[in-house]
Amino acid sequence: MPGERLDVLEVLRRTERYFAEAGIESARLDAEVLLAHVLGVERIRLYTGHDRPLSAAELSRYRALVRRRAAREPVAYLTGVKEFHSLSLKVTPDVLVPRPETEHLVDLAVELSRGLEEPRLLDIGTGSGCIAVAWAVEVKEGRFTATDVSAAALEVARENAERHGVADRGEFLEGDLHHPVRSRAPFDLVVSNPPYVAPGEVTDPECRREPEAAVFAGEDPARFYERLFRGALEVTAPGGHVLVELPGGREEEIASLLPGGWVLERIVRDYHRLPRVLAARRRPDPAPPSAGQAEPGARS
Repeated sequence: MPGERLDVLEVLRRTERYFAEAGIESARLDAEVLLAHVLGVERIRLYTGHDRPLSAAELSRYRALVRRRAAREPVAYLTGVKEFHSLSLKVTPDVLVPRPETEHLVDLAVELSRGLEEPRLLDIGTGSGCIAVAWAVEVKEGRFTATDVSAAALEVARENAERHGVADRGEFLEGDLHHPVRSRAPFDLVVSNPPYVAPGEVTDPECRREPEAAVFAGEDPARFYERLFRGALEVTAPGGHVLVELPGGREEEIASLLPGGWVLERIVRDYHRLPRVLAARRRPDPAPPSAGQAEPGARS
């Protein structure tokens, strides 16, 4: 009603009902996140100040965001931020929204970096930079290179690295897969959360709001993994690792694509006990023949 004064609690109640009717599962949470964003406060402050009335300007801003959310625009795009691995990251429609499941990949990369002197990490398809930045925050002596086919995504990744004080230990290169870094090899770790969704598999309307190149891998996502594994062999040090996020239920198929230079080490399950991260180790290069010893197959 015109002139109606609404306090925080009433606004949340109405928005929750509206979102639920729109089919949004996290109706209350999304209502809180958007209102806290508009008011510039932490979510807990919504309840310590639940009877605070909203101004006309605040209601107008909030309602605009609510309409966009009801149209299934991701919350992270509306607020411009997403928490990942206890870090607040900048997010725009140019990048995939970081998911909690990808934190398992970061955790494993950190674990495999222990004991290495100045480990080097290559993040292929970095997007927001969430993996590389979170890793660098944990691995203080590490250096990283992040690649992406999108210049806009690389700019977001660079800003996130600067936000968390690790930009001086990283570089951001535009290009496909490992191609921009051939002259910078070898790396101790190659990591990637690749596009692994086939177009017909998507039923979530929010997923279709995210960058197509970051979500869809063509009709056969396995082909992308095959290219990634073969390319990673060219730039990974002997004994180094490749870590990739997995599409649900296809871990055996993806593992079968590892070329002979890789040895499957483990598959990590996520919070829902689903196979989520594949880790493989590069075989050591064969030792060169000793002096006076002919190479195998050589003729005297």
